[in-house]
Amino acid sequence: MDITKEQHDKFKKLGITSYSELSLFVPSLYEDLRLSSKLQPHSMQLIDATVEAVYRSANSLQITFFAHNFSHVVMGVIFHPKPYMMHQFKVGERDYYYGMIECKGGACSISMPKKVTTIGAITPKYKSALRSDVMLRLIQSTLNKENLLLEGLREDIADELLKLHFPQNVIPNLREVDENILKALKYTELFIYMRELTNKRRYYPSLSSSPSNYKAWAKSLPFVLTSEQIETIDDIKADFKNGYAARRMIVGDVGSGKTMVILASALMNYPNRSILMAPTTILANQIYEEAKKYLPMMRIALFTSKNKSMELDEYDFIIGTHALLYRELPKATLVMVDEQHRFGTAQRNLLEKLVSQQNNGIKNSDAKPHFLQFSATPIPRTQAMIETAHIDVSLITSTPFKKDIASKVIHKSDFKELLEHIKNEITLGNQVLLVYPLVEQSEVLEYQSIDEARGFWEDRFENVYVTHGKDRDKEEVLREFDKKGDILIATTVVEVGISLSRLSTVVIVGAERLGLSTLHQLRGRVSRTGLKGYCFLYTNQQTSERLDKFVQTTSGFDIANLDLKFRKGGDLLRGHNQSGNQFKWIDLAEDVEIVKMVKDDLKNLKVE
Repeated sequence: MDITKEQHDKFKKLGITSYSELSLFVPSLYEDLRLSSKLQPHSMQLIDATVEAVYRSANSLQITFFAHNFSHVVMGVIFHPKPYMMHQFKVGERDYYYGMIECKGGACSISMPKKVTTIGAITPKYKSALRSDVMLRLIQSTLNKENLLLEGLREDIADELLKLHFPQNVIPNLREVDENILKALKYTELFIYMRELTNKRRYYPSLSSSPSNYKAWAKSLPFVLTSEQIETIDDIKADFKNGYAARRMIVGDVGSGKTMVILASALMNYPNRSILMAPTTILANQIYEEAKKYLPMMRIALFTSKNKSMELDEYDFIIGTHALLYRELPKATLVMVDEQHRFGTAQRNLLEKLVSQQNNGIKNSDAKPHFLQFSATPIPRTQAMIETAHIDVSLITSTPFKKDIASKVIHKSDFKELLEHIKNEITLGNQVLLVYPLVEQSEVLEYQSIDEARGFWEDRFENVYVTHGKDRDKEEVLREFDKKGDILIATTVVEVGISLSRLSTVVIVGAERLGLSTLHQLRGRVSRTGLKGYCFLYTNQQTSERLDKFVQTTSGFDIANLDLKFRKGGDLLRGHNQSGNQFKWIDLAEDVEIVKMVKDDLKNLKVE
């Protein structure tokens, strides 16, 4: 059925473009305009009544009805009546009236009765940008099974949705919607979202599609790659082979060995050129050192803002910071980005441009390089399933070696004990990280800032280093701390990427203010080389279910699910509103089966 111009205008006013979206406008209530011979107190009911008397007082209109369907006198009351209401109740006239029936001691009343002309059905009422009667007519004239099936919805889902808008028998209780109807609402909401993402995805020819074999290289390594690392590398190899430019996100927990996947990708792309962009010089340097060690057959360059004029044409693998975005780069068939979410919007736009420009001067100008994103922030599995509508996703949930980190929630009363622990760790040659919520004093926050706290630590300990997000020299401070420091005082600037081999303890002040994923990233800074690690969550809150659950959980992916439960999933792919809930019906922490069902159904739709 084609949408008429009038219907199109109404769709526009409602902010929708499809019948399946229209089906998600759930009625706010139902009017049961069927006539019943059974009186039901405490409910909205229809009466077939003759007006026997009308009495008007200062603030109300009182009507005596004889309800023929109950054979009972019912008193009607209208408070603060409007002038037009006076003419609706004429003594001796018989009509249908609808209102709330109450009975007490044998006497029954109907409050705010209104005259109705259409009877015999359960009528939904809607709250929307359209008037309730206009919305009802729009639903009745356009929402049908055929239209919902044409949009790809399953038949059982369409049937359940139509029950909401065309109820047959009982009136659904909107607070406790029937389980099947609720499932249909969840399914439809997610189906619309994922279908939109699928339609946005574009496939471009790739600049290269003959990957080298990595197996012999993997065998030559001084350690064995985990099964998930190998699975991910195989996913990437399949991407490289299929003739389309890869767009894949590789998500691995802290210390899951993503660097080896980066190196394997560059190796499979060799002898073609690869480019990797990292958010900090420290991170770029770490990957560069690993690349030199494990890819001796390649010419590798480290490019940062300090060597801007460096000639890059002769290199096979260029590793750099965002400084790469601001210069002309030699052609590459693989572009990789580590921790892309840490780049600003302007930098991401430049990156997109960089990827697109790699095909300049090539005959098939639609062709693009393969593009891989890496992230150490685990996402819930449900989110990963949803993102596959938009981009290919690989998860690395295990780590090459098990970390031994004890986590504990602490309060003011534990401070003396904490000081002892810090002294002991420094005596052992280990390092301690103290994370504060703010750099400067705040009247709003009940925790000390770095500026307020640093004097205490500097008076009692030697080799105390301080840095934060706005510190221009933070990378230099971190490098020096790595070599000589005992205590590092910082904000969450240290959340991602730095590897401090002697760091055994992290203390997070005001821990309840941070998302669980951020806490997990900070905890992941310690015990990088198998040291016994400690993570202390300092809070002024007496109890916190979130923090208690966190200290019992070690997997980043399980933490991400907890975060989802406590904070609700935001707009997952557009990166906005991360702590709000973009979905009204579906609960990404609970409805894994529905997410899987939608994913599979969309895949089948595409195949057909």
